[in-house]
Amino acid sequence: MFVRDYMTRHPIMVDPDTTIIEAQNILAENNIRHLPVVGDGKRLQGLITRQQMRIHPTDLSSLNVWEITRYLSNLRVKDVMVKEKDVITINPDATLEDAAKLMIKEKIGSLLVLDGEIVVGIITDIDMMIQLTEVLGANEKGTRITIRMPNIKGELAKVMGAISDQGWGIYASGGVASPKDPTHWDCVIKVRDASGEELKAVLEKIEGQEIIDVR
Repeated sequence: MFVRDYMTRHPIMVDPDTTIIEAQNILAENNIRHLPVVGDGKRLQGLITRQQMRIHPTDLSSLNVWEITRYLSNLRVKDVMVKEKDVITINPDATLEDAAKLMIKEKIGSLLVLDGEIVVGIITDIDMMIQLTEVLGANEKGTRITIRMPNIKGELAKVMGAISDQGWGIYASGGVASPKDPTHWDCVIKVRDASGEELKAVLEKIEGQEIIDVR
């Protein structure tokens, strides 16, 4: 799973001389939160987010309504954007895991995707959430079960084998270390062709494992 396969290609972009009012309209009309700012050949120059659109009240407190209107109409994207050197970017060949870790580390909601200096896409926290639902089979009909198992080799194979022996299919699976217990692993599996009662009856026979949730 690579960034190039899940990013938004050819995102809406603006040039540095776009007015703030125009940029605000673009964000609102397209229901987006980020605007790459580019120069010739789509070369990155900066990034505009809704955060950059916020004008501090102290900047306007001494102005009358006409002066405020003039101030806003003269304000350009280049005046408030995150400069190119400070924009966090990623390569299209990076993995989704790399993108997610970078967004978490930097506490940001998007990454511009660059091929050299050229903006080729954008990937956001919403894109990540969409892929999480896909990875866990959230959009497929079936039974979801969470099993807590010892964090040792062979435990997951027991579960998969038990499901396979029944002729049931598996849409998706994933796992994380159990909260506050690194000696165990919580595995989520989405199974087709089995009811919750049937699945639970089979898997609760596996010694040393605990069924946490079935739905």
